[in-house]
Amino acid sequence: MTDTETISTATYCYAHPTRETALRCKRCERYICASCAQRTPTGYLCKDCVRAHQKSFDTSEWYDFIFGFLTAGILSLVAALLITLISSIGFIGWFLAFSAAPIAGATIAESVRFATRRHRSRALFITVIAGMALGALPVIIFQILNMNIFGIIFQVIYLVIAVPLVYARLSGIQLSK
Repeated sequence: MTDTETISTATYCYAHPTRETALRCKRCERYICASCAQRTPTGYLCKDCVRAHQKSFDTSEWYDFIFGFLTAGILSLVAALLITLISSIGFIGWFLAFSAAPIAGATIAESVRFATRRHRSRALFITVIAGMALGALPVIIFQILNMNIFGIIFQVIYLVIAVPLVYARLSGIQLSK
């Protein structure tokens, strides 16, 4: 084999033309270097094919963002008001707050899922989280203006527990099987 035959059979990454490689994307068959390759359980994909595959799971429409935001905001306002009532109970209120926040989060998540007809996208999930935070904001501002420390603490407990729970339920994150 001569040097000219070796040069003619060399293959290069489609994104990095100076990097020689023998690795191919299993979907589009383009040559990819190690830094462009995305490992999957069934082989390597290029970054473009991974993006295209992920976009097939984004099913949300423009109006889902509005419905999700409004549903989360209104229900979060109601939950924040209820948490404020719980904060005035006293010592038992702490236990009630820690048990009511997950219930409120699950209720908000399922209501948003119903309102958006189970449509999905990462941007939709973030919009819902923003709606939750803005829904609780008037109650938090009221608590700050009244200098109610326990009311503020209970609102923080609610948001710290409910927001990740809503995101996890909507996105399908499973911590255990």
